[in-house]
Amino acid sequence: MLKLSLPLRLQLSLVIVVGAALLKHHAWYELSVYGAIALFWACFLHVPIRQLGGLIGTELIFLSLLALPLGWERASFLLVRSLVCLVTMNSFLLTLPPHSFGIALKSLPVPAPLKENLLLAGQYMEILLSEVTRMRRSAQLRGLTGTTGWLRYASAAMIGALYLRSLDRAERVYGAMVARGYNGQLPIDSPLKPKERFALLLAWAIAGVVTLSSYKI
Repeated sequence: MLKLSLPLRLQLSLVIVVGAALLKHHAWYELSVYGAIALFWACFLHVPIRQLGGLIGTELIFLSLLALPLGWERASFLLVRSLVCLVTMNSFLLTLPPHSFGIALKSLPVPAPLKENLLLAGQYMEILLSEVTRMRRSAQLRGLTGTTGWLRYASAAMIGALYLRSLDRAERVYGAMVARGYNGQLPIDSPLKPKERFALLLAWAIAGVVTLSSYKI
């Protein structure tokens, strides 16, 4: 398999997400193109299907609560577009090596404070997923196996306990980062190579053509 650097994988993921997010409403044909690209991206990165499906299913439940009041036609397009974006970004995040999100962020042409916020958000997501895994294992040890048992345990205890545990652990992780000299920036550089820049430029060009075609009269 062709290996892509972390910065290039992040920026290609952002190309797909930004292009899909800027589509005109009800541009189903162009959205289907982005959907096919997102599925190819997930297969290319060899994402764990069960983990990806569980994560996206949970996210879509919350999104549906926000979108359905807008009407079925508008909500259906928003949910499918959100699904394309979630498949793309979750595929990237689930295939990241541990604690390497900051390396990928280093190459983004965005202000340093935004990079710092994204880095801390990425660290918190890792902590959150770790806590979910621990709580799920704890539920299984208590005999709550299967989907029904896990959902019963989650609805009864997970939300409050997960927030408190993950927040406490996140504060401890941030304190450890500061104690080791963290000042908002990572002491590493990850510039894109010329071939990677050309591939990224080509991806932006393709995304631009697909997205702009949704606005044709």
